[in-house]
Order: sequence, then C-alpha cells, then structure tokens
Amino acid sequence: MAKINIPLVENFMFSTYLNVRITDINYGGHLGNDALLGLLHEARLRFLNKYNHSTELDCCGAGLIMLNIQVDYKAEGLYADKFEIFVTIIDVGKTKFDIVYKVVNVATNNVVAEAVSTMAFFDYKRRRIMRCPKNFEENFQLN
Repeated sequence: MAKINIPLVENFMFSTYLNVRITDINYGGHLGNDALLGLLHEARLRFLNKYNHSTELDCCGAGLIMLNIQVDYKAEGLYADKFEIFVTIIDVGKTKFDIVYKVVNVATNNVVAEAVSTMAFFDYKRRRIMRCPKNFEENFQLN
C-alpha cells in the first residue's frame, strides 16, 4: 500500500475549535472516520465563511465539489475532546485546488489527524467542472 503524503504546511490561513460529540464515537470507542470527515467539512465551511462565502455552492462565482480526500491518522480522538482544526489552501490550478487540514487535540497538543482534499470549481447548473474564478486567489489573499 502506498504511503499517504499530506503536504507539509507551516502557516495555516485559519483555525477553528470543534468538540467531539458522542455521535462522533464509533464502536471502537474513539472518533470514527466518517465523523472526522464531518468535522473537516464544518471547519472548511467556517473557513469559507471567514472569507465571506457562506456556502460551497458559490465561492467567488463558482461552486466547489470535492474530488478526493486523504487522511493520515496520528492519534485517537475521544468523546468530549476539544480540537483545533487548522485549514489552508495550496496549489491553486486551472480547475482545482487543495485544502490542507491539521487536527490538534487542544488538551494534549497532539496531532490527531492531517488531511488534504482536492476541490474542483463546479458549475452546479451545468453539472460540470469549470475554470478557477479570476478573483479566487485575490479573495483568499493567496498572491
């Protein structure tokens, strides 16, 4: 099996705090992988909101759709843990970009997970991938 390579990021553009809920716990007694994806989604929406986008349906004039996500688990997450989730954008291309996440347990300062999702710009009316909006990099201060 190939090793997952999450890009090393020193400076993140945003962070937010989220708690592990009882519904996030799986039969193994720790944070479920499906629940982690939900927490990352919430962090991504809060990140977009910081830059005046309240939905993934309209971000600088384009929708966003996830093409893939890779997660590297580093430690367990347990019920009531408080996480700080760091989020940043990297590698903006013609039709897509990556979002890197780092999930840190606030009490222990341990990294619980690192992840990278590839997002495409998407026209939800035409149901197809579109080009990066001209103002995307400026809006997120990536220049």
